[in-house]
Amino acid sequence: MALTGIQIFKLLPKTNCKECGVPTCLAFAMNLASGKAELDQCPYVSDEAREQLAEASAPPIRPVKLGAGVRAFTAGGETVLYRHEKTFYNPTGICALVSSDISAKDLEKKLKEYNAFQYERVGLNLRPQMLAVKNAGDKDAFVKTAKAIAEKSEFGVILMTDDVDAMTAAADACAFKRPLLYAATADNVDAMGALAKEKGLPLAVKADSVEALLPLTEKLTGMGLKDLVLDPGSREIKQSLKDNVDIRRAALKQGNRSLGFPTICFPCEMADNLAAETMIASMHIAKYAGLIVLSDFQGESLFPLLVERLNIFTDPQRPMTVTEGIYEINNPDENSPILVTTNFALTYFIVSGEIEGSKVPAWLLIKDSEGLSVLTAWAAGKFAGDDVGMFIKKCGIADKVKHQEVIIPGFAAAIVGDMEEELPGWTITVGPREAAHIPAFLKSR
Repeated sequence: MALTGIQIFKLLPKTNCKECGVPTCLAFAMNLASGKAELDQCPYVSDEAREQLAEASAPPIRPVKLGAGVRAFTAGGETVLYRHEKTFYNPTGICALVSSDISAKDLEKKLKEYNAFQYERVGLNLRPQMLAVKNAGDKDAFVKTAKAIAEKSEFGVILMTDDVDAMTAAADACAFKRPLLYAATADNVDAMGALAKEKGLPLAVKADSVEALLPLTEKLTGMGLKDLVLDPGSREIKQSLKDNVDIRRAALKQGNRSLGFPTICFPCEMADNLAAETMIASMHIAKYAGLIVLSDFQGESLFPLLVERLNIFTDPQRPMTVTEGIYEINNPDENSPILVTTNFALTYFIVSGEIEGSKVPAWLLIKDSEGLSVLTAWAAGKFAGDDVGMFIKKCGIADKVKHQEVIIPGFAAAIVGDMEEELPGWTITVGPREAAHIPAFLKSR
């Protein structure tokens, strides 16, 4: 069980050195107990105390590193049941299923298609992370397919087979990609556990219920395994949701370390079409899968899931922003119009999308407003006329154009006077209030 703040305080050096960033060791102990600090922040804690404090400093749901390379990610590591309490940290891994009996030609085509599913948003690259290779019965084909995916793509690999010999061969073939072994069950837990320990690889644990997972995870952790992923075996939608919630609640609220691991869910086994799978996957991204496995990747289902994941796994106390600066849209030239708006990510994407859709070349200036929308930023004094004017002076846009006209958002019309004082000689034009009216406004000029 996790230690209380007072129990942690008794194990600290009690120097009150303030090097951890708080005034006293007692305050640090309280922060450590509530998950607001990390043990490494104390430079004087002894090795003996560090060992005893490891449980208190570790997240109640163990973070498990999966894959290797550019698509490596961490599942688990969460500390709250609801996002608004603090934040969620490690986005759900999105995976697709590949049968081991696929031909080499079809696999090559599929990998090429899957690799193209990458989307830029808020300066981030949104993409799926892993492919789950399911053994269709032929050991050699299973190993060959897993090896091809590991060597010829960036994707991480989930190895799905009950055959320990096939799992061993496949794990050897793609060990450099740190594959997830799926799965240890009541029938093979000893052999799978020994294999995962020998190879140093993460291991999925599958049972028929949440309760049936407990003896398996206790046995595996007793063997020294720490990187586990849980599958309670539910393939009915309502039960699957309940199991995910029960596991998260048991780990966070009841301190049950036997269930303190990320989960894996299989929408591909809960529906007979990708559209239904996508809805189920959406539910599990919100509550509370560490990984989801789809039957296929298609842009119309994958992109909404990636955006949902991005929105859920962001700090609710920190608005999503884009970098302040000059953005070129539709290849603008020295005569193209200049528009300015705030750096709230949603504002940027809506405005830039409307400009792009208008086909009118334009310069879009993004002013740092601490992530606030136009109206909110104006009301808070973060999008004031003198500040916006100074930004336009310093950003360098004057070196890129021959004219001196800037278009401001309609909701910020009140800043025109202050901007004119800051930018003598410039024309300040008030644009539309709604981004949807931008294309018609630009085309009419």
